Amino acid sequence: MATSAAGSAQWWGRLQEGTGRATLQELGKNGPVLVALSEVYAKAMGEELRALAAVASEALLVGGVEEIPGIQRVPADAGLRHALGGTLTSLNVRMAASWLQHCEDGQLTSPATSGSWKKWAASESRPEQHNRKPMTDDEVITFVRQQTASQPGISRTRLLRQLRAEGRACEQSRFANLYIKTVGQS
Repeated sequence: MATSAAGSAQWWGRLQEGTGRATLQELGKNGPVLVALSEVYAKAMGEELRALAAVASEALLVGGVEEIPGIQRVPADAGLRHALGGTLTSLNVRMAASWLQHCEDGQLTSPATSGSWKKWAASESRPEQHNRKPMTDDEVITFVRQQTASQPGISRTRLLRQLRAEGRACEQSRFANLYIKTVGQS
């Protein structure tokens, strides 16, 4: 695991070596390119994104970390999660899919597409505010035991949603670990 931007870039470069896949720059020479990236991946791929910007006639970055001249960027907007569903981890991908639905004129980055997206996003974005009560590991384990006993077969994801709907807080990966510790892999 890389611990710096330079280390992340080196990791990305090595990961791409020998894959036989086209680079973003090669793709950009052949037509429109849409890229959905987290901040971490955008930092690791900074050099490749700048190379794309130098050749692409039309490029869109959903998420990312910074503006890159030559690439239109749509910053991640957690406020759209209620409209698009899912977790924050995959929000950029769902935003990209929604962007494509707003391509009214068949152009990825046209003023019409951008305008349609901005109008929709402005009407749908709702800041998330959670006043949930943090829980200890023991409290989470007790919750999992009680709920799985009363609702056999309930999924881990649905159980976490239920916990949060009750105004209690637990980070997703911590909940997953405690769930597995309590009921095992399922």
